[in-house]
Amino acid sequence: MKFTKLVLAMGLAAGIAACSQQPAAPQLPKGVTLVTVHSQLKDGVSVPYKKYQLDNGLTIIVHEDHSDPLVHVDVTYHVGSAREELGKSGFAHFFEHMMFQGSENVGDEEHFRIVTEAGGTLNGTTNSDRTNYFQTVPSNQLEKMLWLEADRMGFLLDAVTEEKFEVQRETVKNERGQRVDNRPYGRLGERVAQALYPVGHPYSWPVIGYMDDLNRANVNDVKAFFLRWYGPNNATLTIGGAVKPQDVLPLVQQYFGSIPRGPEVTAAPKQPVSLDSSRYISMEDNVHLPLIYMSFPTVYLRHEDEAALDVLAQILGGGKNSILYKNLVKTQIAVQANVNHPCAELACTFNLLALPHPASGKNLADMEALLRDSLAEFEQRGVSDDDLYKVKAQMEANTIYGLQSVAGKVGQLAINQILTGNPDNLQNDLNRVNKVTKDDVLRVYNTYLKNKGSVVMSVVPRGKLDLIANTDNFTPQELDFGGPSTTSADDLQVRRAVDTFDRSVEPQAGVNPAVTVPAYWQSSLDNGIKVLGAASDETPTTAMLLKLKSGLYYESPDKTGLSSMLTAMLNEDTKNFSGEDIALELEKLGSYISISASDEHIQLYVLSLSKNLQQTIAILLEKMLQPAFNEDDFQRLKQQRLQGIQQSEKNAGYLASNAFRKLMYGDSILGQPGGGTLASITNLSLDDVKAYYHSHFKPAGGQLIVVSDLAKAELQQAIAPLNQFSGKAPVINVQVPADTSRGSVIYLVHKDDSPQSEIRIGKRSLTEDITGEYFKTGLANFTIGGNFNSRINLNLREDKGYTYGARTGFSADSFTGVFVASAAVRADATAASVKEFIDELSLFSAQGVTEPELTFMRRALNQRDALKYETPNAKLGFLAQILQYDLTPGFVDQRNAIIANISQEEINLLAKQHFDPKDMVIVVVGDSAVLRPELEALGYPVEDLTL
Repeated sequence: MKFTKLVLAMGLAAGIAACSQQPAAPQLPKGVTLVTVHSQLKDGVSVPYKKYQLDNGLTIIVHEDHSDPLVHVDVTYHVGSAREELGKSGFAHFFEHMMFQGSENVGDEEHFRIVTEAGGTLNGTTNSDRTNYFQTVPSNQLEKMLWLEADRMGFLLDAVTEEKFEVQRETVKNERGQRVDNRPYGRLGERVAQALYPVGHPYSWPVIGYMDDLNRANVNDVKAFFLRWYGPNNATLTIGGAVKPQDVLPLVQQYFGSIPRGPEVTAAPKQPVSLDSSRYISMEDNVHLPLIYMSFPTVYLRHEDEAALDVLAQILGGGKNSILYKNLVKTQIAVQANVNHPCAELACTFNLLALPHPASGKNLADMEALLRDSLAEFEQRGVSDDDLYKVKAQMEANTIYGLQSVAGKVGQLAINQILTGNPDNLQNDLNRVNKVTKDDVLRVYNTYLKNKGSVVMSVVPRGKLDLIANTDNFTPQELDFGGPSTTSADDLQVRRAVDTFDRSVEPQAGVNPAVTVPAYWQSSLDNGIKVLGAASDETPTTAMLLKLKSGLYYESPDKTGLSSMLTAMLNEDTKNFSGEDIALELEKLGSYISISASDEHIQLYVLSLSKNLQQTIAILLEKMLQPAFNEDDFQRLKQQRLQGIQQSEKNAGYLASNAFRKLMYGDSILGQPGGGTLASITNLSLDDVKAYYHSHFKPAGGQLIVVSDLAKAELQQAIAPLNQFSGKAPVINVQVPADTSRGSVIYLVHKDDSPQSEIRIGKRSLTEDITGEYFKTGLANFTIGGNFNSRINLNLREDKGYTYGARTGFSADSFTGVFVASAAVRADATAASVKEFIDELSLFSAQGVTEPELTFMRRALNQRDALKYETPNAKLGFLAQILQYDLTPGFVDQRNAIIANISQEEINLLAKQHFDPKDMVIVVVGDSAVLRPELEALGYPVEDLTL
């Protein structure tokens, strides 16, 4: 589960769309009222739906989408951290966790198990204004999902025990450790909020809460919070996919209709703030680079000035044509600089961020002056036609891209209903941005930024307070909320439903929906690129993935990072256009081109509105065939990469992964990080990049996967210009070194100031196959660490509270592979976590799976196909396998047959062969002085490892 502070980046518009109507109500189940029927707009972007309401106040939205045999169920409650009280922060996010811990008729950990077994995915998120829970499952599983969601809405509290409360409190602490306290700059947001908002403002505390508040709370406090906010009258149930209202509504009424209303909920007042003068605050952190962050208070969600402020943010700091990029990044004064305008229901902020480049010699006071100079420059520069055009084009494209999945459509309907009362605001949003004028943008600049107070936050490396922007002039008020809470069960006003059926009976799923592999066609270009195309007509878009035979494995260890530096250079100037010119044209088309490197490929990803595909491919070819390879661009990117590597070395997860790779493959190319090392990047020259481009950036043997709403003939004509690309790269010659790793040894990597430790336990393993032993070991892994209800995750997270999540898995290519178990754990539970990992792996290796576990695996994996082919990107990933391994569609049936028929004996033999921890190295990243004695007590040799 995750929490976010921001509402969807796209604004949400008020008012009912013009085509909404209130027809005569058809025959509906008792207690269900039709509110609105909203049809597809003839002109514009929209999501059709029907909206209903139960007598208890629950809002139901149904969206029909029969393109895939799946359904997405979302329950959104209009409660987030903004509904909490001083001294009781974090309750909304805490209840996001508790809602997955079982309810009166659903056993402990059963929610995850049931959805996983149904072949579905699930999660929940919390932000300042809402909490949502969602599942995507095959359509025959709908009733079961409604049963689950209704049970935790109406029958949760009796299942919230003291023991569950304590375990989840530890889990939240681990989440905070992983996402906030042990992450560089992780506390920036909460420190800024403390300074920006007055004491008691709903946004003045973090969504995840303060641990002191959760430590003071008892189980009755969170129960009281649930009773106040989680009634059906404060919730929206949105169902989208292969469903019909006449089938859905009787089920909704059955499972939700008897749940009593909660206390009435009124809209929270809008609470934008203003500052008379700037507030300076600072913090030392375990970071490599200092950071300055300026936050100006502005308006609130749906305010008439919100759209113009969004446009202003793009002009100042959005992409290569922004003022900050030109002034700070292009000139190598800053490694990074950007601007955003996140808006929440009650208040918004306008934020500028910059990290100075060490070589520039600038401190944060200098950076603040440069940021303010850039604001003044905008005032003189004004707004261009292109500024407005590109923002409006991107808005249109992003809106359409967001509708490629049923989850995306349902998510939009749900959040719009909760925050505006109108589920489909998409065209209203576009209209709102399209109405922004140049004068509007200048006006909001003068109103909210010019000569206005802001919070100016300095984050500096430890011992570097001399770098801060200014002396702190603001200290947050210290509040004393006393000792442990005294809230008792007698203080709770529990509501109970009365039913005429037995809720303890889990609904049975209907017949599995028929799932077919997407139809596709194959061809090839004259230059040796194999092409595989498939149709996807839900949105007028085209997605392309071009894979060229290049990447890390084609490099030498002393030049590691060459492929990734080349792909970065291909995003810069060409011989005919500047990088800024190209970026502007892509923005005006609403298109995206991403070029990246992996172990075996350079990958070029394209996403375009189909109407703009021809122009987008022309830009792609310009990038591919006409790179300018300017020395200034290279030096800037090289310095950015070096700073990025040094910053990554402050991240425990990065250190753990690099350490594990080094132990597996030594100094060979397979043991190197794809982005390079400080030594290898320092060693690179522009001539190296040019030489690599001319020898290795070639089409022969490449693979192009295209998913589009265009007809085959039209699509083939659109991609024909790629034949201008010619040549053949050298054949790869990967030398996999002998395995010299030593099992049952703990390698300790020191990272100071570590509230958490990172653990990696693993060994070399199989190369990748599609239907062979590698595939089958993945089936075995499902039980031990391949899903939420796996043995290891339930042990370390749910039973012990040591971690936010633990997992195991195999990864491989055609040359080599590894098995790895991993987790970020509480520092004081490091040795205990290592022991639990080893014990679980040993037991699994010795005894294998049980019959119930085998049945669970079969059901879960055999029903996932409905989710595999839904979106263009999902189709790209699936079809890429077919090209890479020269497969026929029958491989899907072969895999399903293996899942259905693999025996317990075969799984257990695989467990014995591949999961014995005696063969595995153990990597621990944390405070070595503290951890060494604890780890030595486990009885393993402990060796320091320096990267």
